[in-house]
Amino acid sequence: MIVKTFLRQLFLSTCLLTALTSIAQKSPKPTHIPLNQREIRFDDNWLFQKDSLLTNARIVQLPHDWSIEDLPNQNDSTIIGPFYKYSPAKEQGAYTLGGTAWYKKSFTLPELQNHHLHIRFDGVYMNSDVWINGHHLGNHPYGYTPFTYDLTPYLLPAGKVNTITVKVKNEGITSRWYTGSGIYRHVFLVNLPELHLNVADIAITSKSDTISVNTPIPQNTSLHLRLLDSSNNIIAESNSNSLHIPNPIPWSPDHPYLYKTEISLIKDNITLDKVIIPTGIRDIKIGPKTGLFINGTRTLLKGANIHHDNGLLGAAAFDRAEERKIVLLKENGFNAIRTSHNPPSPRFLEVCDSLGLLVIDEAFDTWDDEKTPADYSHFFREHHISDLEAIVRRDRNHPSVIMWSIGNEIPERAEFRGMLITKELIATIRNLDTTRPITAAFNNFPPGTPTKWEDADPSLALLDVAGYNYMWDHYFLDKKRVKDRVMMGTETTAQDLQNAWNHVEGLNFVLGDFVWSGMDYLGEAGIGHSIHAENDSSRLTWPWFNAWCGDLDITGEKKPQSYYRDVVWRRSPIEIMVHAPDAANEKTSYWGWPDELPRWSYPDQLKRPMKVRVFTRAKYVKLEQNGEVLATQETATDLTATFEVKVKPGTIVANALDRNKKPIGVRYLVSTSEPAAIALRADTSMITADPESLSYINVDIMDAEGNVVPYADLPLQINISGPATLAGAGSGCPNRMASFQQLKLTTFRGKGLIILRNTGHAGKIKVEVSGENLKTGHISIKAK
Repeated sequence: MIVKTFLRQLFLSTCLLTALTSIAQKSPKPTHIPLNQREIRFDDNWLFQKDSLLTNARIVQLPHDWSIEDLPNQNDSTIIGPFYKYSPAKEQGAYTLGGTAWYKKSFTLPELQNHHLHIRFDGVYMNSDVWINGHHLGNHPYGYTPFTYDLTPYLLPAGKVNTITVKVKNEGITSRWYTGSGIYRHVFLVNLPELHLNVADIAITSKSDTISVNTPIPQNTSLHLRLLDSSNNIIAESNSNSLHIPNPIPWSPDHPYLYKTEISLIKDNITLDKVIIPTGIRDIKIGPKTGLFINGTRTLLKGANIHHDNGLLGAAAFDRAEERKIVLLKENGFNAIRTSHNPPSPRFLEVCDSLGLLVIDEAFDTWDDEKTPADYSHFFREHHISDLEAIVRRDRNHPSVIMWSIGNEIPERAEFRGMLITKELIATIRNLDTTRPITAAFNNFPPGTPTKWEDADPSLALLDVAGYNYMWDHYFLDKKRVKDRVMMGTETTAQDLQNAWNHVEGLNFVLGDFVWSGMDYLGEAGIGHSIHAENDSSRLTWPWFNAWCGDLDITGEKKPQSYYRDVVWRRSPIEIMVHAPDAANEKTSYWGWPDELPRWSYPDQLKRPMKVRVFTRAKYVKLEQNGEVLATQETATDLTATFEVKVKPGTIVANALDRNKKPIGVRYLVSTSEPAAIALRADTSMITADPESLSYINVDIMDAEGNVVPYADLPLQINISGPATLAGAGSGCPNRMASFQQLKLTTFRGKGLIILRNTGHAGKIKVEVSGENLKTGHISIKAK
């Protein structure tokens, strides 16, 4: 064992020396780190290099995902932007490349003054090794959990240059979806006094009008607690580990009220350390006869499954990207998110806390049995306990987290070893948090295998909530068989939405439904396709690169299934869609949706009959064209009414009529004229002068009357001036591969997206977007 350890250290040291030698002449000037905060962001000015590109070391800002960056030797057939036709990850990993890469950052410090300095990585994908001044701090395989190292024993004296080096190894097919590669979440230096509080050890729980704080503290010290309201007024104070709250305001999805718990470590009347943790007071109860109650109100989970990537940015977890994703999901009716199939970033949960999104916090996609050749199953036995503990310790104080999930579609769950793992994972969580239910997402076993769905009953019996993937039709039958089971649709296709939701509304023991998926993501290319072809398959290959199964596309634009969801969830009385030509030859995948849009502009199809579908819960639908009533139909049981309408310039209008044929809702579509101008819309007129600050700019192709032209797929050029660079540009098209990092884009259905990144300086940012025969679009944004 000693020999093995020595050889491993020798090998790592040799690798480190080789890497450091190759980049020694390219290092940026060391950063001086003032130790004036408890947590210091450590994202700026890292030197980065790929092993295969030793001469191309460059400075990057974190968060960073090298797999989304353009590859060398671009051509139109095999290498397009970040996509490589012969990538080992193929369509599962969006035809991108992983590999091995190195990060290096040099810095100086003042005197520590008996403080301890740690470094915390919020997420590195994957299998990272970290060194400080040549000393190996450790290896962390899992790409989604945070990890911390103590730097103190290995730091050089004040003013001397210290060097952090990180090796990241993402080789082979490590996942079933796009993961990204690199230090893709934030890094912090954590400056702690000699006697301090460990945030990961703090557990805050609430019951009725009392908040309790449980944490170990050093000998001969004590705690002082204060509770502050949203205006920072002190409303409760205590020298014990609990606080009584007068007239507490509960946290709920509709009113996500957050207090702040201030925890001070005291010795001899001196405050040694202090942390402030946002706190929501809420009560969760579940039962087989009652369902889910939050603060005494029955709550149905209107859920979205989402992967961790941020579309055009790859996996890079910029705070604004995480925020925008959640805002879009909430705006489109979702009140719950399942983080499939790994824990999210800290900022993701902070935003869910503040906006009232409920979270199923999921740990693993694999246990012992692998799903891809180089996935986490190879590290599971050695690391699953520490990784699960890291998730629970980090996330248990978030009121948005209402449930833990220990796994997704685990093949071995019905076996004896699977039962043992289930018990072990549950016990690990219960040791750290007893306040939340535990679930796992199970699918049916593949046809032709000897294992049946019912064989998983013993594992399901260990869980508080049984997660069903694509098995809504089993709810009622299973309830007859297992009386006390509480269920939840952890994955359902958009096509099954109405059936699944009817069960949620009608059966108290079904807590909710989570669609696959809430938003498009990179990888699993084309699983949600709708194509016009003779043959069909579950996935599509090059040049498809995103899954195309989301309610929203990767730029955040609404897709047809989202309009249907609005009707099913009673958010809209009526919606209207027009199917693309050649509907008869369409092949729609299991996760897909028919090729239809809210569009009445088909200049090449004049006088051609088109299939028009109307979604509504109304009894009747009356359809008009250019003021003429075409037909009135009774709505079918699937909440649709279908018409055939010849294409003519003008307007089609769908009217929702009640049983007495009185109007209760209306939607219309108007044909557009030719593309005439480019319109730009920014998500904000002002951003912070910070290199991690983003601005999202929507690009629309407009006609002369100010309507978006839905058939305009046009190449555009981008010009940026002022303190900003391009972070990403593109469209929601799932099969038009392109660079996301060049000053150009081609619109999709008349739309595109530009993402700006501030340079760290204040000033006026100007963006111009131009295209042939189009009026140029202009927009300005202030950075301050």
